Amino acid sequence: MKRKVLIIVENLPVPFDGRVWKEATSLYQNGYEVAVLCPKGKGYEQGYELLDGVHIYRHPMPPERDGRLGYVWEFFCALFWEVVFSWWIYLRRGFQVIQGCNPPDDIFMVAIPFKLFGVKYIFDHHDVCPELYLSKYGRRGSFYRAQVFLERMTYRCADVVMATNSSYKNLAITRGGHNAADVFVVRNGPDLETFKEVPAEPALKYGKPYLVGYVGNMNVQEGLDILLDVAQHINNSGRHDIHFTCIGGGPGLDHLKQVSKEKGLDAIVNFTGRVPFRQLLEILSTADVCVNPDKPCEMNDISTMIKIMEYMALKKPIVQFDLREGRCSAGEASLYADKENMVVDFADKIVWLLEHPEERKRRGEIGRMRVESELAWEFSVREMLAAYERAFRKRGRHLLVPKPRGAGTDD
Repeated sequence: MKRKVLIIVENLPVPFDGRVWKEATSLYQNGYEVAVLCPKGKGYEQGYELLDGVHIYRHPMPPERDGRLGYVWEFFCALFWEVVFSWWIYLRRGFQVIQGCNPPDDIFMVAIPFKLFGVKYIFDHHDVCPELYLSKYGRRGSFYRAQVFLERMTYRCADVVMATNSSYKNLAITRGGHNAADVFVVRNGPDLETFKEVPAEPALKYGKPYLVGYVGNMNVQEGLDILLDVAQHINNSGRHDIHFTCIGGGPGLDHLKQVSKEKGLDAIVNFTGRVPFRQLLEILSTADVCVNPDKPCEMNDISTMIKIMEYMALKKPIVQFDLREGRCSAGEASLYADKENMVVDFADKIVWLLEHPEERKRRGEIGRMRVESELAWEFSVREMLAAYERAFRKRGRHLLVPKPRGAGTDD
C-alpha cells in the first residue's frame, strides 16, 4: 500500500514556506503520496492546488495581528480549520502519518483522534515556542506557561521528532523525554538546484558603491531595530557609500518603515516586503555583505536561521552576533559582533569587510564549500526519510508517548 502523509503547517502558506515545500516534494520524489494543509496567504489564495505532485489544501485565516489577543484568535481559527480539513482529507484520501510543523505547538490536538486509527505523529520542530514567546514579550505569565504546556503535550504526542539542529535535538531528549533514536536532525539547508547565484544588478545598489543585504521575517526577535541603529551609526560616522536592503514581510514591517523614516534613513535603507524568488536572488547576489542581526537571546542562541545558509550558498560574507547555532552554521564564513557594544561593533564589522575585498571573497568561498559539503538540503533528505521509516515501523495506538524513566525535566 502506498504510504500517505499529511503535513500541517500553521504560520505560512505553501509553497511559500520553503522548508515545508522541500520536505513535501522530497517525500513525493521518494514514493510518498503527500498532502499539505496550510493557511491561505497573499498570492496563495486557492483552496486546492496540485503542484509538482503535492496536494495542497489551504484554509481561511483572519488578518495577521500584533499582540497576544491577536495571536490567540489566530490560534483558534487555525485549529478549527485544521480539524475540519484534516478529517475531510482523511476520509477522501487517507494518510498514515501526520507531520505537524510548529509554531505554534497545537497541531498535536488535530493528530490525537487519528492516533486511535493507528496514524503516527511526527513533530517537525521549527521554532522553540516558549523561548520565542520570551523573546517577544519577556514575561513568564500565564501565556508563557501555556506555551510550556503545549510544547510538553506536543512532545508526548509525537512518535518521532524532526529537529532543525543539535540544540533542538537535545531539547527533545531532555525537555521532551524522547529516546535519541526517535529524534532526527533535519536541517533547513538551501536546495542548491534552485538557490543559485545570478548576475549582480548594479542598479540595486541605489547609486552607492556597496550594498548590505538582509532577508527574513520582520518581527521583534529578528533584530531589525538593531540593524537600523547600525545603519544610522555608519551614516553618522561619515560613511555615505553604503546602502541597506531588507527583504521580507511580517507584522513588524510597517513599524520598521516608520522607525527608518523617523531616523532619517530613507536614502540609505529600503524595505522590499515579500518579493518574487528571482528578485530575492538578484538582491542577495548583488550584495557585498549580508547580515543577520537576530538579537542575542536564548531563542536565537539555540535556533538555526535559514538566511545564514542562504547567504553562504551565494558566497556572501556574513556579519551576525556570536550565537551558538549561528556560529555552528557559518563558522569562518562570518564575523561575529560583540553582544555588549552591539551597534558599534556590528557596524565596525560591516565596514571592515567592505574595506577588505579579499576577506569578503575568502569567507564567501568558505561558506559555499560548507553548504556544498555539509549543509545543503540534499544532506537532510536522508535524515527526513529515516525519520519517516522510524515512524512507520512503530506499532500500537498510544495517544501519548510515555516519558522514559530518567529523562529530563519538562520545564
